[in-house]
Amino acid sequence: MPKNQKRPQKTPKSPRAAAGQRAVNISRLVQQAVPTQGLDPARPFGRVEGGRYSLDEDLTAALKFARSLPGRAQSAQAPASDPLPNEAGSSHSTAEASAWYAEELRFTARVSSAAVIEAFATVPRERFVGPGPWRIRSPMNMDEYWSTKNADLRHVYHDVLIALDEVRGINNGQPSLWARLFDHLDIKAGEEVLHLGCGTGYYSAIAAELVGRAGQVRAVEIDAMLVNKARVALAPWPQVEVIHADGAHTPFDAVDVIVASAGVTHPPLSWLDALKPSGRLLLPMTTAGILADGELSTARIALSAGGGPGAMLMVVRQAANEFGARFLCRTGFVHFQGARDHAADHRLAAALVTDWGGSVRSLRRDHHLKDETCWLHGDGWCLSRQ
Repeated sequence: MPKNQKRPQKTPKSPRAAAGQRAVNISRLVQQAVPTQGLDPARPFGRVEGGRYSLDEDLTAALKFARSLPGRAQSAQAPASDPLPNEAGSSHSTAEASAWYAEELRFTARVSSAAVIEAFATVPRERFVGPGPWRIRSPMNMDEYWSTKNADLRHVYHDVLIALDEVRGINNGQPSLWARLFDHLDIKAGEEVLHLGCGTGYYSAIAAELVGRAGQVRAVEIDAMLVNKARVALAPWPQVEVIHADGAHTPFDAVDVIVASAGVTHPPLSWLDALKPSGRLLLPMTTAGILADGELSTARIALSAGGGPGAMLMVVRQAANEFGARFLCRTGFVHFQGARDHAADHRLAAALVTDWGGSVRSLRRDHHLKDETCWLHGDGWCLSRQ
């Protein structure tokens, strides 16, 4: 090139383009490591040692970092047998959508836990809701389902219910509700969680992210079809065990946290007995009827599916036979099979219309006569104002 001729200047890369290139480089490094580091090609972000599969922390961290970058590329292709829906649209758009979705939940549900927000940003919701287009219900219109325009995965990253079985009214629950509930539960790494009525397992996966590799989640579901879907969807989380059982009548070992995803009329004593010291039990107590001045838009779905409105109760085991208790919010859920009693339903409805549980402070297991401190008196238990 002649001396007097200026060298053409290169157009500087934008921060987005540079970040995208870094994601591609990380992707290539991860792909190169798969065949050389003893990794399982079908599940490249883990190792098989002694016949057992476990996540590899370094590779998982690299994958999460790559997913967080704008313009990221897929670090490994899903195996042909993987039943995940095909992605419509670019992968970086989906990653951005999931990040914004989690950030929006931080404000909508007023979540203070960074771990909860990270879990919602990390778990791919599309694994648990089937292929699109999806039938959804939004908080602004709970009267009917409507369909997304296409199967773009970004559609699932909104604070909406997504139908799993529209005929039976079974949905992937309201993300903002569950974000708020997980924030209250304060699940810690290494804890053991029992999730009763897990459905296809989305919120079991959120719990698995919170307990980490050192913890354990037992996801229990009575519906065989949902169990099969949950086992497939939860395969990337080796700390999760999916159990096909009746959660109302199956004995369980003691755990740190029990979460019920369907409405009961009373706290089953077996669930209280299964709480470790400082263990937390979260359960929606719901009635089968419509409550005057109390029906919420979220309850309409439960009512249409044979469920009902109620309130979410959290119980904390403070000592061997002492339990703190308080209601966190009003809600509506489908019924929990085997954990409902007709007489208890009527007593619960009468109690809810008084103050929706606002005066409840403890759960008593001692035998005592009903008095003015009893908000809801049952057989072997009592929700008390004391």
